[in-house]
Amino acid sequence: MKFCKPKPKSILSLDIGTKRIGLAYCDPLCITSNILPAVKRFENNQEIKIIRNYINEFNLTGFIVGIPLDDEGKMTTQAIDCKNYGQLLSNELKLPFSYVNENSSTWASSDRFGIKKDKSGLIDSFSAKIILEQWIEEGPELEVIAGKRHIKY
Repeated sequence: MKFCKPKPKSILSLDIGTKRIGLAYCDPLCITSNILPAVKRFENNQEIKIIRNYINEFNLTGFIVGIPLDDEGKMTTQAIDCKNYGQLLSNELKLPFSYVNENSSTWASSDRFGIKKDKSGLIDSFSAKIILEQWIEEGPELEVIAGKRHIKY
């Protein structure tokens, strides 16, 4: 599936893991991307307050969620968790968003930024930066999709 380069906008990128969520954001013209501290995931989703604070602080207008599809482009167990979390965020934040295939972003961030054996969440946020850079180049465009089925795999 080929996507078109999206219109520039300030967005938040999330690399969702089972323990932490890596975060990165870009300026409204998509010229610079920056990492934010990764947030710990809680069973009651209280990390959404932190994510909302970042969105307000940096005046972000949407978000993307990395989906780790397998090498054949099929949903993995982690991809299903990411998809569900993206839908939860959409319902909570009421912002347009999209999913991005982020197969191997952690390995790519480890190689590109030289991060090894990280327990702080730094690698997660650098992975979110890689996902964001991929979105800036390939899209897809963000959609307002609260309550709609969005990803078709």
